[in-house]
Amino acid sequence: MYLTDPVTIVLSIVTCVFLAIFSFSQKKKVYPNYPPGPPCLPIIGNLHIINKSKPYITFHELAEKYGSIYNLKIGSQKMVMLCGYETVKDALVNHANEFSGRPQVPIFFDVFKDHGLIFSNGDNWKAMRRFTLSTLRDFGMGKRTLEDNITEECQHLIKVFKAYKGKPFENTMIMNGSVANIIVSILLGHRFDYDDPKLLRLLTIVNDNARIVGSPMVLLYNAFPSLVRWLPGSHREVNPNADELKSFIRETFTKQRNQLDVNDQRNLIDVFLVKQREEKPNPELYFSDTNLTILVMDLFAAGMETTSTTLRWGLLLMMKYPEIQKNVQKEIEKVIGSGVPCLIHRKQMPYTDAVIHEIQRFANIVPTNVPHATTQDVIFKGFFIPKGTQVIPLLYSVLRDKEHFQKPEQFYPQHFLDSEGNFVNNEAFIPFSAGKRSCAGETLAKMELFLFFTTLLQNFTFQAPPGEKLDLTGAVGFTTPPIKHNICAIPRS
Repeated sequence: MYLTDPVTIVLSIVTCVFLAIFSFSQKKKVYPNYPPGPPCLPIIGNLHIINKSKPYITFHELAEKYGSIYNLKIGSQKMVMLCGYETVKDALVNHANEFSGRPQVPIFFDVFKDHGLIFSNGDNWKAMRRFTLSTLRDFGMGKRTLEDNITEECQHLIKVFKAYKGKPFENTMIMNGSVANIIVSILLGHRFDYDDPKLLRLLTIVNDNARIVGSPMVLLYNAFPSLVRWLPGSHREVNPNADELKSFIRETFTKQRNQLDVNDQRNLIDVFLVKQREEKPNPELYFSDTNLTILVMDLFAAGMETTSTTLRWGLLLMMKYPEIQKNVQKEIEKVIGSGVPCLIHRKQMPYTDAVIHEIQRFANIVPTNVPHATTQDVIFKGFFIPKGTQVIPLLYSVLRDKEHFQKPEQFYPQHFLDSEGNFVNNEAFIPFSAGKRSCAGETLAKMELFLFFTTLLQNFTFQAPPGEKLDLTGAVGFTTPPIKHNICAIPRS
């Protein structure tokens, strides 16, 4: 039952404030050599200086004053920020074990409760990651079989774009559906039509939660969960949305369990259910129904949201910079012609590859990264960080690191090209994070980005509708999508 009576809400606020004041007045443990940081106010900590809609901008700016390692306190949440490529890489790669935990961030813990892959810890996380990586490989990640599935999905997408006959349309749900079908084929063994009501509902849930989780209201909820959970606001939509998605997943694998054939494992859910049978003497160890539900939710959301958002940024940037779009199309014509784009073409297309990398860098899809936590007390670059500390390895600061990118605030494909036009890797390019918690679907995402992007630019020239201003500031959310806009996909002869 929610608190809706204004008097009750006010009394709750007053009670929580007095409790917070009492807690603040108690002697706090002081750690030697703890990272520096801005002065805290009672109760709210540093909340007053944070950009509530885009906190990563404040985090990046504070590094200029306090260095690449500093501490923040947002309400009751203490955290350590890691900024810049060298510091982030040192933590996630050279001290991988110490920084491989996940903190109990209230909004995420409410939904995932330490299950699945992304927000789990310890042996459960290790088991789910091993299972995920091996199963994705078995179902074609990085192989020709999955490449063929992506190529086929590209053809469905082209038909939808052509149906608009060059007239303006908004592409969020179309792109989401197309990319979602790739991970759905691995999870469930089939694809959805783009106008399938079930698919549209699932995509809406994922989109809504991705936006809400990055909202100012959730920032407040994570800072003061005991207080804010009773207040009206968008933070109260996250759990019901997640429950609806979980219900669909449970219904799906319950049906598959009834039809399970150990000798014909058709998709990831089947493989998990077989593992569950093998683990029968101790069914709650790792391969439980709860872990399966959260793992599928993790993979569906992560496998759709970031890749489709990156592609939408790509089309927006091609409209914004038509000369770059023309150069990509010239390379497509030279290398592929009217044939079907394949992954083997990538090495022959340095400019296109550079443009795709720069889209990922500039779009900065997950600017704050998924939060980490220290698994033990650690001395890092001379600072003491206690076990269980929430750590933010700020990807925004890495992909905007001026020591590694000549024009970090601009869209500049030359970041990945040498003077002769050859593709060059940039060590600070880590949009999938790094270390033990790097994205398990990185190989799949790279396949999708190249094949979808080249196929779309092979078939269309993208333009802004007449009079429409192209805004590159990015919308609010845990991931950073472009602000909604219309596109015109002009078929190429």
